[in-house]
Amino acid sequence: MPSETLHLAVVEVTRHRPHAPRYDAYVQTMVARVLGDAARGGWTTDRVAAGELGVDALLASTARADAVVVLGGEDISPRFYGASGGYPSEGPHHAVADEAQIALVRRSLETRTPLLGVCRGHQIMSVALGGTLEQHLDDEAGLHRTAGVPADLSMADHLVAIDPASRLAGVLGTRVVVRSSHHQAIGRPGAGLRVVARAADGAIEAVEHVEAPITGVQWHPEDPGADRAQLPALLARLRLEALSAGRASRAA
Repeated sequence: MPSETLHLAVVEVTRHRPHAPRYDAYVQTMVARVLGDAARGGWTTDRVAAGELGVDALLASTARADAVVVLGGEDISPRFYGASGGYPSEGPHHAVADEAQIALVRRSLETRTPLLGVCRGHQIMSVALGGTLEQHLDDEAGLHRTAGVPADLSMADHLVAIDPASRLAGVLGTRVVVRSSHHQAIGRPGAGLRVVARAADGAIEAVEHVEAPITGVQWHPEDPGADRAQLPALLARLRLEALSAGRASRAA
């Protein structure tokens, strides 16, 4: 285990979903995977639910974090990216979590705090910086998810091409099989974000900020069926970025 311990805030939408027990149990499994891999990588972790805290409390509770992971969950409310509801397969929204996570992303950019966004977290990064979403991807192709089944059965494995010049390629390589379950994707990337990976249908699969240590992936490296090496590799990269940011801060 690395000798220097850093603090990681693991941010989710909500801690419990009693209205959807099967989905809730599945989410708990994925969050536990992030917490476990982070601990093995030398992090201390706080699990934080944005929807239970709101903007001020979320910012306060994560103020001392060396890095942040924003996880997946419900559809982002369309009002945050200038769109309307009523789209196909529209899921529930959690506007309190949306607003709080958007504020967290903006602060991470201002403070250059390393951040990794996963699925919805990747999308909220873009929305926070003025980007838009593709509100519904074609379910029939089955590329990004298996539609019409419970969430824990909906994951689809597919190939993603990663820009060789990206930071992400240095972590995962330029062609990687990923595991995903989503019906939305980034449309127009937010300010400062560069597209660094796409699926076979052209959907945006990963973005990086051109200046800050902020990265988003559309897939789920924390899923139990995902490549077991992906999540530890992404967390190790986040750790290097946090160490670098800490050194820069101490030198300033």
